[in-house]
Amino acid sequence: MAIRVVIVDGHTLTRLGLKTLAAANPDVEVVAEAETAAEAPGIIAQAAPNVVTVAVGLPDANGLKLARDLRDRYPTLGIVVLTAHGEDDVLFRALETGASAFVGKAAPAEEILCAIRHASVAASSFTATGLALAMARRQATTARLALSPREREVLALLREGVSIPAIARTLYVSPSTAKTYVSRLYEKLNASNRAQALMAALRHGLIDSDAATA
Repeated sequence: MAIRVVIVDGHTLTRLGLKTLAAANPDVEVVAEAETAAEAPGIIAQAAPNVVTVAVGLPDANGLKLARDLRDRYPTLGIVVLTAHGEDDVLFRALETGASAFVGKAAPAEEILCAIRHASVAASSFTATGLALAMARRQATTARLALSPREREVLALLREGVSIPAIARTLYVSPSTAKTYVSRLYEKLNASNRAQALMAALRHGLIDSDAATA
């Protein structure tokens, strides 16, 4: 029996390419497609696929959020995250969503097929080309950026949107000392403001993706 696939992607050429790929492989069948995150749940519920491919960049939403929602709703559904950008932080965010596989849109056809086939039989097991190297890079970066307990406290407060005077009160230090803590943290993260610091912390795995909204 062929693997039933639903494609969720806003790009017509990507959808066409995946359908062409499936047509050349009898064990894969595209049963439906959606252009947006808004229409995807209804289409998926009706089509009852084994696997859904989800683009990270959708016209109306972040595909990773959709992937998380689908995993919460369908524990055994295979979810393949497709991206035009292969940065490590996107890979790890895909892993956090509970996706089954992560693959670049420019990857060889066989790699995309392998991701779909893997997702169909091991929905809860994550696979991605270069995962081991990405983990090694993250570990090396984490070691280089090793934050002290105080710096982690400050980062957590910045994440929550706390002002420097409020940080000082929370940590029972003077405003000038709190400012020094923040400055040192910015320097370590190569950031010049709160937003850059939080994005750097997210990129390097010091905070999770749900925490970078402050």
